[in-house]
Amino acid sequence: MQGDAGAQYRLYALYSRAMFNICFRMTGSQEDAEDLLQDAFVSAFGRLSGFRFESSFGAWLKKIVVNTCINHLKKKRVDLVLQEEMSDGNPEVDEVDYGDIEMKAEQVRQAVEKLPDGYRIIFSLYLLEGYDHKEISEILGISESTSKSQFLRAKQKIKEILESHER
Repeated sequence: MQGDAGAQYRLYALYSRAMFNICFRMTGSQEDAEDLLQDAFVSAFGRLSGFRFESSFGAWLKKIVVNTCINHLKKKRVDLVLQEEMSDGNPEVDEVDYGDIEMKAEQVRQAVEKLPDGYRIIFSLYLLEGYDHKEISEILGISESTSKSQFLRAKQKIKEILESHER
């Protein structure tokens, strides 16, 4: 398939929307997401001979997309560890009472976009992309407890954003 423009176009048509969504969730910028999507596909097409069929093509491509986004964010020197010294208690215990907040998908998406970069990246990797905190800690070069506490803070911040819109 490497070098076969028709096959590459079909793969792009099949996966580009989902991969764009990953890029957008991680960067919060449509322009960056578009650029990173193209970079990731160029990288993937250049590495097709290395695809070993140990996972699905989509999973392999998703890993390339996530890594492309993370590398971009690292180059921009995004501060991925926010307020780590403010940890107050056990980060594994979720003490937030979400009550009966009625949330619409669009409101939640907008709230996620408003998160600081570090919160948004960890929230997206954990909840939306399915990585566990150990994997996130390895990918981002942070401790597992930092990943957990940042995720909990992201959830709390989303709750605050949603509640502020209800008032």
